[in-house]
Amino acid sequence: MEDSTGIFEVRVEVGTNIYRVFSFFDEGKLIILVNGFQKKSQKTPKSEIELAEKIKKQYFDEKKRK
Repeated sequence: MEDSTGIFEVRVEVGTNIYRVFSFFDEGKLIILVNGFQKKSQKTPKSEIELAEKIKKQYFDEKKRK
């Protein structure tokens, strides 16, 4: 995704509905799926990208503590 730090978008089409799920890689092998939403316009809402970035940061912060 543009304007992100390694966030990728998975697109799922079910009938006439289109859903997006954001994800990122952990050490190149593990794919972490984070937030998903139904996309209703061409432009991806900035708030959804920000949420994915926040979840990614939380994931790696918690991983460091273990």
